[in-house]
Amino acid sequence: MRSSGLLSLAALSFATAVKAATITYDWTATWVWASPDGVGRPVIGINNAWPCPQIDATVGDTVIINFTNNLGNQTSGLHFHGINQIQTPDMDGPSGVTQCPVPPGSSIQYKFVVDIGGTFWYHSHNMGQYPDGLRGVFLIHDPNDPYAGAYDEEVILTVSDWYHNESLSMVRNMLQPSNTRFAPPIPDGMIINEGAGLNVNFTKGKKYRFRMISFAALASAMIHFDSHDINIIMNDGAYLQKEVKYQLRIATAQRYDFIIECIDRDNDNYPFLISLDVNRDWTNPDLGPLQWPHNYTGYLIMDYDKPNTKKDVVQKWKPADDSHFKPYDNETILGGNNTNYDTLIKVDFKFCQDVNGYPRACFNNLTYIDQKVPALYSAATTGEDNTNPVVYGQINPFIVNFGDVVQIVVNNQDAATHPFHLHGHHFQVLDRPKTGTGDWPARDTNYNQKPPKRDTVTVMAHSFAVLRFTADNPGTWLFHCHIEWHVEMGLTATIIEAPDRLRNFTFPQDQLDACNKMGIPVSGNAAGNTQDYTDTTGMVTVPPTIYNGAMYAGSSSKAKRSNGLRSRIASGMGSFFF
Repeated sequence: MRSSGLLSLAALSFATAVKAATITYDWTATWVWASPDGVGRPVIGINNAWPCPQIDATVGDTVIINFTNNLGNQTSGLHFHGINQIQTPDMDGPSGVTQCPVPPGSSIQYKFVVDIGGTFWYHSHNMGQYPDGLRGVFLIHDPNDPYAGAYDEEVILTVSDWYHNESLSMVRNMLQPSNTRFAPPIPDGMIINEGAGLNVNFTKGKKYRFRMISFAALASAMIHFDSHDINIIMNDGAYLQKEVKYQLRIATAQRYDFIIECIDRDNDNYPFLISLDVNRDWTNPDLGPLQWPHNYTGYLIMDYDKPNTKKDVVQKWKPADDSHFKPYDNETILGGNNTNYDTLIKVDFKFCQDVNGYPRACFNNLTYIDQKVPALYSAATTGEDNTNPVVYGQINPFIVNFGDVVQIVVNNQDAATHPFHLHGHHFQVLDRPKTGTGDWPARDTNYNQKPPKRDTVTVMAHSFAVLRFTADNPGTWLFHCHIEWHVEMGLTATIIEAPDRLRNFTFPQDQLDACNKMGIPVSGNAAGNTQDYTDTTGMVTVPPTIYNGAMYAGSSSKAKRSNGLRSRIASGMGSFFF
């Protein structure tokens, strides 16, 4: 069910004309051998194929994914990035937060209603798995799309850094006391549309809506089109007033929708350039010369008989400032003014070391540590104590009340830019000043009064961002850096939203079965204490010194069988599929 990259406007009109439907997918996660950049390696696919399939739905549809883990040696799960999960917080997908990891041989069903239209994606939220390939496009078509008549065709454009080694070995090498520079794995290259690349059949008089998605684990990407404007209309599933831009920077997990027009003067094949941004901060030359080692040139093709030899040369990358984009609906600042909010969540980010000297990433000097009981399960089973952050252990919990206007301030005290993502909400970006501004001053009043909304924001180096949202979606929502390697280092907080409305939340039996198979308690505080919920005995307070990622320890024979099969496929002697 994967898109070919182009969708006709007529097909979209038909799709949006029908009433809300139930869209069902039957997926089995399997190991697959792939070589999207010419170098073969095992990847995680769906139904014995990779790239993973695309999800297509219309606003109001119910999406059902029957998910089976057939990886043999790893647990798994799915997160639907940017989907708000209204009234379905148990379907958000991060293991250890809203569900238990799905062990090999087990199945669970994800079922939720899609409430807004736009460009989204799904991926594993389970111990570094999505850089190993478990990710895909998720499009939600909107019958009320204000730009529905403004383009003729759609183009899917995914970009990702790419690694020749599996995540498990790379994270193990990263999480060593010798890594005093907190260096993450460095990508071996970049792939476009999971290795398929992109050339667009460019016809005079037509307008093309590009849906650009970053699947990256670390690096952002820059994009520029030769001789053509970028008409930006949406970011992260939030409509914008159309603006003409010339360069964009897309950070990990972000999405941009924009229109490229083939006008009367066009008579050639036009290149576009995508450059992987592996620099710590592209705005700061003091860190040394900027490097752009991984580049891709695609073409807007008007004449297939002409050779595609022309290159798009960018002398200097100066991408648009996305913090100044204008919301389509002109919604004003939540709370009505700069200082009117109910709850402040202020997090200071910097790298740190745990008590054993291992490199970690910290919010307010604390690294996120997985606990025994998923946070949503604790919220549902600890009664009136579920408003006490002590109940949840060291997952950096913040309690917010239903209806609160919540202001999040991120102070990035690192010398590199970092993208931060909030589950369960779009937030307004009130302020996101330039590199070197320093920490947020509480009396800061330089706020955009009609701020853009999105779900992933880049925070500049040695600077800050001010975000706001309304707490109208009860759940346990992660707020984390979307550099996957930094998630594994602990750069995550948890917003416990409207816990009084989560008491006695009922979980589906298949999720409880997965927990039971994993030996994970499904009630009590973070340690599984069910008598005294504020008793912290047994809570995990120190990260493990041996990183096992998503490896499944429940069946050593099955893990050995998986490893054997992976060795055989690597030598061309067998199959991953079991």
